[in-house]
Amino acid sequence: MTEEIIIAGFGGQGVLSMGKILAYSGVMENKEVSWMPSYGPEMRGGTANVIVIISDERISSPIVSVYDTAIILNQQSLDKFEKAVKPGGLLIYDPNGITRHPERRDINIYTIEAADEASRLGLSKVFNMVVLGGFLKLKPIVQPEYIHKGLEKSLPKRHHSLIPENEKAIEKGKEIIKAIHLLN
Repeated sequence: MTEEIIIAGFGGQGVLSMGKILAYSGVMENKEVSWMPSYGPEMRGGTANVIVIISDERISSPIVSVYDTAIILNQQSLDKFEKAVKPGGLLIYDPNGITRHPERRDINIYTIEAADEASRLGLSKVFNMVVLGGFLKLKPIVQPEYIHKGLEKSLPKRHHSLIPENEKAIEKGKEIIKAIHLLN
């Protein structure tokens, strides 16, 4: 099993953190992992993305140009990465702020209203964990106990009291992800 993932959105949405938690979780589960962030100098409010590869086998290169999964959190990222999903692959997006929805018909497309759900929960900072939960429901590439360990490793100790809120958000994401277009 090898899963090549691009997570993309605005800086400040937790794109890099989501990738880091996923990567640490893979490491804790003794998988091969690559985590390669990319962001501009504007970071907060500018675009950011991270490539995460999790595999049972050695990863030959952290640089890929097509992905098994794209997790998209803004219109600019959708415009840039929709075409980079492998045929038969998966695209997950939060429709908040999206003006042109995905158009491809050779991939599986899901939507997750994570921004709205995080707001309803009163926990806007766990928006990215709602998205991560939706992804993990569709592709459980790391086991839940390792996600917990990934959160412990990723979050500073002073924020460990927030781990239960993050885990609650992950579970909520698993509940609210919806299929938009599925391949037969």
